Amino acid sequence: MLKIMGSRKRLCDGVSRRELLSIGGLSTLGAGTASVALTDWLSRPELAAAEVLHEPHFGKAKSCILLFLFGSPPQHETFDPKPDAPAEVQGELKAIPTNVPGVEIGELLPLTAQVMDKITVVRSMSHPYPVHGVAYAVTGMPTYTPDIEAKPRDPMHWPYIGSVVDYLERRRPRRAGEPFTPHNVAMPWRFGSKSDLPTLAGPYASFLGGAYDPIWTDFDGIGTRIVPKLSDGQAKQIRDPFGGTVPEGRFRLSETGPLEGLSANRFDVRRLLLSQFDSQRDWLERHKGIETFSQQQQTAYSLLTTNKVREALEIDRETAEMRQRYGMTLFGQSCLAARRLVESGTKFVSIFWDPFEVFGGSCWDTHANHYPRLKEYLLPVFDRSYSTLIRDLDERGLLDETLVLCISEHGRTPKIDSKPIGAARHHWSSVYSASFAGGGIARGRVVGKSDAQGGFVASNPVSPKDILATTLHLLGIDPHVTVPNLVNQPVVAVGDGQVRADMLG
Repeated sequence: MLKIMGSRKRLCDGVSRRELLSIGGLSTLGAGTASVALTDWLSRPELAAAEVLHEPHFGKAKSCILLFLFGSPPQHETFDPKPDAPAEVQGELKAIPTNVPGVEIGELLPLTAQVMDKITVVRSMSHPYPVHGVAYAVTGMPTYTPDIEAKPRDPMHWPYIGSVVDYLERRRPRRAGEPFTPHNVAMPWRFGSKSDLPTLAGPYASFLGGAYDPIWTDFDGIGTRIVPKLSDGQAKQIRDPFGGTVPEGRFRLSETGPLEGLSANRFDVRRLLLSQFDSQRDWLERHKGIETFSQQQQTAYSLLTTNKVREALEIDRETAEMRQRYGMTLFGQSCLAARRLVESGTKFVSIFWDPFEVFGGSCWDTHANHYPRLKEYLLPVFDRSYSTLIRDLDERGLLDETLVLCISEHGRTPKIDSKPIGAARHHWSSVYSASFAGGGIARGRVVGKSDAQGGFVASNPVSPKDILATTLHLLGIDPHVTVPNLVNQPVVAVGDGQVRADMLG
């Protein structure tokens, strides 16, 4: 029997990827007789089909790009400046006009100001947990505690929005000839894996099972720039790729690259096996063999057909001019790769701007050195990459069918803390801002309002769960769809979230 060596990670049935590929290889290649059919391993109860909703913009988005700015950008210096507030609230940064009459944003976002006519800003995001609750922001879980922030597999967690989309996509009937593309890709690396913290919770499939976790990329480029320190007490200087990286930097699927300690002989065996798969895949595609597969066989087959994703991640196929336009930073190159991924047919792409080496050394959690980090690093990098992504999608005719979410956990305290060197902001979730574009989102709109100091919602509060429900709606999924929890009870995937009609164009 042909065995495929590799990761021992297990799918939600308790089947390892190695076993899955062994079974799948026998099934698709006809190499012998498998005593257990692949469908037996992958069978799932079908989710009852939700009735088609005939509401505005339902299903307008073919794909979604989620940008998560971990640590939380301050609303006053980004999308909700307070030019008339006292200095200790307004801070050092002023407001500038945008190309939407009457709408101002922070002065260090001049490029974003010129694409505001393509964006909806929500200035009334609000929830009760002023902590780094990534899981609360991106899942339907109803309550949150910091105790599970570093426990991705804690049973309290709910499925990541990308995993929900993946789960439901795998259950819908497929059209004849429809290509098989992974639905849920996250980058630039496994969330939190490059810092001195444990791996962080949030973007995982929870009770849907590990088979629906994002397919993670990794990045091989080095940092070229020492970014401003988190505080004066930080001894280590960080060359952070989010601040600058080399053109030779490459993305790869994290579970498909050479493994440390892999001998040349074993690598050659794997390469031969891959070429056999490729040969059989070409034959199957020419003879339309895939169209006769069961849904479960197709799911297994799709794990073997990731060439389109690999090619999309080859950002060196882009011109040097385009790469520079996005910015030669890890965030910029990730945004470029995300655009290529949605062009390739990937349904849900996530980019996490998270800590590199020292916790906070690259993220937005500015409890000290607030203004140097914003001025010299965070805002200029974000401004260039984010504005280019929106403009590039629009120029290619992709923005109307690509939903772009730019979110975080919370915002900043209304008053700046002047005690630390460089000043500081602290956690605040009573009101903060987020931005959205494409896929049925209105253009040039501001939703909600904060009070005069940017401390509380003045009108129209929006919860993170509302954003998740609106995302499902725009992707053509019933926002009240249920998924089975750990004891196989149906739960609404995005909790109590409601579609926000005021965000839709």
